[in-house]
Amino acid sequence: MLASDKSSLKRTPLHGLHVARGGKMVPFAGYEMPVQFPAGVLKEHLHTRSAAGLFDVSHMGQLTLRAKSGRVEDAALALERLVPQDIVAVAPQRQRYAQFTNGNGGILDDLMVANFGDHLFLVVNAACKAEDEAHLRAHLSDTCIIDSLPDRALIALQGPKAESALAKLCADVTTMRFMDTGPRKVAGFDCFVSRSGYTGEDGFEISVPAEQAEALVTQLLDNPDVLPIGLGARDSLRLEAGLCLYGHDLDTTTTPVEGALEWSVQKSRRSGGARAGGFPGAEKILSQFEKGASRRRVGLRAQGRAPVREGAQLFADTASSEPIGKVTSGGFGPTLNAPIAMGYLPTALAANGTQVFAEVRGQRLPLQVAAMPFVPNTYKR
Repeated sequence: MLASDKSSLKRTPLHGLHVARGGKMVPFAGYEMPVQFPAGVLKEHLHTRSAAGLFDVSHMGQLTLRAKSGRVEDAALALERLVPQDIVAVAPQRQRYAQFTNGNGGILDDLMVANFGDHLFLVVNAACKAEDEAHLRAHLSDTCIIDSLPDRALIALQGPKAESALAKLCADVTTMRFMDTGPRKVAGFDCFVSRSGYTGEDGFEISVPAEQAEALVTQLLDNPDVLPIGLGARDSLRLEAGLCLYGHDLDTTTTPVEGALEWSVQKSRRSGGARAGGFPGAEKILSQFEKGASRRRVGLRAQGRAPVREGAQLFADTASSEPIGKVTSGGFGPTLNAPIAMGYLPTALAANGTQVFAEVRGQRLPLQVAAMPFVPNTYKR
């Protein structure tokens, strides 16, 4: 990367800590982020699965949505004009996964929506956060006040020892269940804590004032069970968990049904539901619920040892010239000690056990459609 390009990258409040701990910094979503630390991607991945990994996700966008009426229900109803999820039913101190959709049913971004009692708290993807904020302002400013929170950092603590590590600084996290969320004092700092994450492991995401982020992270890393984890292991962990990366597995041409995200759209927003439709692309998305979609996101297990990377074309056999689909995420799964991938196939070929072939360096490698997640999740329900 040219020096002039690198100088335009933003830095998170934890940049200095990453450099001091030997993080290898790379450009990602407009930020300079650690791709790995001295332990290396493989050890970071396995440590998160066996103990606890700490991730800097401060590049993501944090926003609040407040109804001008003062009623959180009105903020929820307003947001339902932009997403196919039931936001009204999200109870106080709980959160839900959602997607912004466009007029063709494609996904503009995926996000988390939390009910903080008198307002909603949103976490959106780094590469989309400016567009997401503009989208909210363009469509909801008539009824809501939208505020971005650039003065807050965001960290994720993931793994089977995440609870014990965080409980040393915030005792009541032990009472939280998966997707519980809300304000908490952590090491004396005013944080928002959710029991969630993007690794498939039990864990937490912690929003903390930017100026206190390094002090909080230093205390967490003082625990020998906790290691700093870079983008490399973050990607392999979420792939094993069968979770989508926006801009790769989901985009503006992909509907929630095609993306195998039907579970995220509650019955109240589907045909016949109490508040059916009313979101961008509803006609197409609801039609796909009724009639099915022509393609679907699937898991893929390689039958050899060679990893199949993003962009690889998928074929029905070893001889055909017309691709039937494409790999959108792929790599080595350290927990499985095997290559895995996700991609899109015609729905008729999306059943588990179906064999397809990926073209890699001029060769057709056999893959089998497989159930996801590849590694069972360990959320505390």
